[in-house]
Amino acid sequence: MRATDHVDGVEVLWRPGCAFCARLRRGLRRHNISTTELNIWDDENAAARVRNVTGGDETVPTVFVGSVAMVNPSVRQVVAAIESEFPDRAREFLGDRDTTRRSWWSRLRWRS
Repeated sequence: MRATDHVDGVEVLWRPGCAFCARLRRGLRRHNISTTELNIWDDENAAARVRNVTGGDETVPTVFVGSVAMVNPSVRQVVAAIESEFPDRAREFLGDRDTTRRSWWSRLRWRS
């Protein structure tokens, strides 16, 4: 994780054909986490932000949460960053997800 310019929300920077991007985006949608998604192949500013965070590479997915930048994070890491960066607004980004009442299967899947 690296400190970066402040973003008011959760931004996922991705590119088509990236299996890691697809996995993270699916996981965030499955857990009803509200994000803004930017395709680095369509948005030069987004690509430049990724290069800035990764030291010149275009490694994706890169996720910005508040002032935190994460390269190829897990859903759990994104949730932790949301709770840390937006403690009073976490529900706004996490939706109505109830983490206390999950089946054994969803708890097992949540660990990935």
